[in-house]
Amino acid sequence: MSSIRPWRDIDRRKSRQIMIGNTPVGGDAPITVQTMTNTLTSDPVATIDQIRRCEEAGADIIRVSCPDVESTAALKRIVKAARVPLVADIHFHYKRALEAADAGAACLRINPGNIGSSQRVAEVVRAAKANGCAIRIGVNAGSLEKDLLEKYGEPCPEALVESALDHIKLLQDHDFHEYKVAVKASDVFLAVAAYQGLADAVDCPLHLGITEAGGLIGGTVKSAIGIGNMLWAGIGDTIRVSLSAEPEEEVRVGFEILKSLGLRTRGVRVVSCPSCARQGFDVIRTVSALEERLSHIKTPLSLSVLGCVVNGPGEARETDIGITGGGNGKHMVYLSGVTDHHVQSADMLDHIVELVEAKAAQLEAEADAAAALAEPAQ
Repeated sequence: MSSIRPWRDIDRRKSRQIMIGNTPVGGDAPITVQTMTNTLTSDPVATIDQIRRCEEAGADIIRVSCPDVESTAALKRIVKAARVPLVADIHFHYKRALEAADAGAACLRINPGNIGSSQRVAEVVRAAKANGCAIRIGVNAGSLEKDLLEKYGEPCPEALVESALDHIKLLQDHDFHEYKVAVKASDVFLAVAAYQGLADAVDCPLHLGITEAGGLIGGTVKSAIGIGNMLWAGIGDTIRVSLSAEPEEEVRVGFEILKSLGLRTRGVRVVSCPSCARQGFDVIRTVSALEERLSHIKTPLSLSVLGCVVNGPGEARETDIGITGGGNGKHMVYLSGVTDHHVQSADMLDHIVELVEAKAAQLEAEADAAAALAEPAQ
């Protein structure tokens, strides 16, 4: 049987690459995962603490709100503490953009058409160039310009794309090209259609998102459908899952979307059954506990947790570590797809965690050794 599976191929849209700090976005760079803090940026201690949790979850880029001078004053300290590039979210006040650029923001989230005169746009562009900042244009169906609403009658894909192109032109008129663009809506169909239209019209990186998606469960479903649809079509260079939940949850969901499409690998990929009366152990609570206890693992590996032998052996053959439920509290453990040993119910959870941690350490050591061999001799 051929190992080539063309039905799994995703042909990514060709975009030019920009830099957000030291993180590339677009081109052939990995699709990055973003989130946004919800603390007061003027409180650097709380903001840095939240940023740290997001970094631990794997965030590549983090956005912070800068609505006032107190926020941009605190930003310099926050930037120094952050391990990933920060995007300063500026809506209308161009002076906040100038202050954020000087404070070390790697990117400014600002719509140039909303900050006033061409002179103000020029000032922001000069500050961005001087400080090595990129700019994210963020068009939103809920805040479209009045003239576009009058022209089209309602938010529609054409209106979102036209708004994005108008903002892009303002930057290009000032010879600025380090930008990425989002055309978000809470309606999945509207957002996807807008991104499809924009993808055909520009060559810049696209920032994907379904805005105001909802809570952890509903918002995850909407985002997975919308963002997943676009990624599957090859559209998108960076993503933010917008949830009414803690920002680190947005990061975890973002990575799960990318992992499900084979676009990024990070941490443990769990294959588990929904459970039924055949289960030899409590699958639901076991998986929940494992996800929590293994959340610190960054090395990509796979774990199957199946309650019985109907599908368990087949799934276990495809994962690094697997367990299938058996009778009398005795369950089969698979290593690299091969039956290896049994474990009792009382010891199962700790045992799986130990196996996963050991496998992750082994893979990390092998990767380090391979990297050392690849380094040219000094």
